[in-house]
Amino acid sequence: MRFLLTDEQSDFARTLRSLLGSAQVPAAVRAWADGDAGPGRTVWSRLAGTGLFALAVPEPYEGAGLLPAELSLGFVELGRAGVPGPVVESAAVSVLLAELADEALAKRFLPGLAQGATSATLTLPGGSPYALDADAATYCFTVSPAGELRVADRADGAGGGAGSADGSLRSTDPARRLSRPPAGAGELLAAGPAVARAAEAAGRWARLLTAAQCLGVGEALLARTVEYVKQRTQFGTPIGTFQAVKHRLADTLLDLEFARPLVWAAALSLDPGEVAAAKLAAGEASYRAAMTALQLHGAVGYTEELDLSLWLRKARPLRDAWGTPSACRAEVLRSLTPPRR
Repeated sequence: MRFLLTDEQSDFARTLRSLLGSAQVPAAVRAWADGDAGPGRTVWSRLAGTGLFALAVPEPYEGAGLLPAELSLGFVELGRAGVPGPVVESAAVSVLLAELADEALAKRFLPGLAQGATSATLTLPGGSPYALDADAATYCFTVSPAGELRVADRADGAGGGAGSADGSLRSTDPARRLSRPPAGAGELLAAGPAVARAAEAAGRWARLLTAAQCLGVGEALLARTVEYVKQRTQFGTPIGTFQAVKHRLADTLLDLEFARPLVWAAALSLDPGEVAAAKLAAGEASYRAAMTALQLHGAVGYTEELDLSLWLRKARPLRDAWGTPSACRAEVLRSLTPPRR
């Protein structure tokens, strides 16, 4: 099946790409990794001006409605630019609160999330117990296996830097700071089956948007590698003319092009099996693009001074975030297996 973007969707993607191209995102990523979220929040503020965050918020709460296709398109651009922070988690929290249909909670949190004035991180049952950037996000939402929805903010001491003594975990990507929220901490917002159902929907959106990010990261890695092999020479010849290099790049392109329609199909259906298939394909394609980029760049690919390293370090954590390859394969298999009678 072939998916074609509308003129409005194409214009939206071009606007985001132009904005992020002039936003000095690599500098913001490095600052974020060093614990300075200021430049990253400036990027978020500019993104909010495009209406990106409003695409996960219903219209009554200053949003544009729940629009997974348009939001996925935007998250491809976030991945291509390497934008730091809990962007996926903020959108997933918006979906969770919208699905919960609690008027008071929606009015309290959704307008700020839609405007980009606040950000949020999230942990859900069955997912990673570690919250992304809880020390930088405005709110840290948690859903317990018992169906309790709680929230803590930075004033409550939510989170902690990666590698600290509070149970934090160091990520491959220095700009992804992971911390484990204390069990039962924070204000209890809601509990019961409705929370569990809303959490399931939020997790599905988080997986979809992470797949879109993976696709963007893979595209950025491939584009940078193609440019590099045109310049790097061996025996007086650009290595991009070597057949083995061409084949490696072509395989990487095919991986990404195969993943792209799966992401769009998942955005249109939000079917759990299709979302898992998209995450699996996009995550693996992004990781293979990173391996190709590292091999063809040679030793210079390992250096932190090279901007390429910012995308190289994102590929594997994003591949595993919100659904490891094995978890996604299991979900795809469940969706293809008819229920027993």
